[in-house]
Amino acid sequence: MTELAEAFEHYQATVRRAVAEQDWTLFAGLFTEDATYNEHAYGRFSGRPAITEWAVRTMSTFPGNAMVGFPISWSVLDEERGWIVCEVQNVMADAGDGQVHQSPNMTILHHAGGGQFSSEEDVYNPVRFMEMVAGWAAIAEQNGVLPDDARPWVAKYGSRAG
Repeated sequence: MTELAEAFEHYQATVRRAVAEQDWTLFAGLFTEDATYNEHAYGRFSGRPAITEWAVRTMSTFPGNAMVGFPISWSVLDEERGWIVCEVQNVMADAGDGQVHQSPNMTILHHAGGGQFSSEEDVYNPVRFMEMVAGWAAIAEQNGVLPDDARPWVAKYGSRAG
């Protein structure tokens, strides 16, 4: 296995561990001290401390804290340049209907060596993501499993999504 493939496997394993342990500092530790992170709905973050603050805040509040997995649908690794492009599914917890509720994004990673990344960019359609979350929330509410911390989000965005 190449260094880039190993780094990508480590990235995925770290994300799974961050989900399981609800510790998003693990995710932020994947990045170099001077890394950049471009998230189209939340903005651009420079440096590991800013990435850490954003990741912890976002993934410990709704809808981030209702996501239970981020499996990779497909990926392309450019060994020569150190780039990884992949499709990530953002999977919500079971809404009580037994269906999978998810929305994809394209992630672009640049490997800096040593298993760390110097940049990540997440590209997706925020409207489609919000529509998915609003649909999930409506089903979760019907099934009595909507988390209390989701209610303010639903009140603010639920009617505007879709």
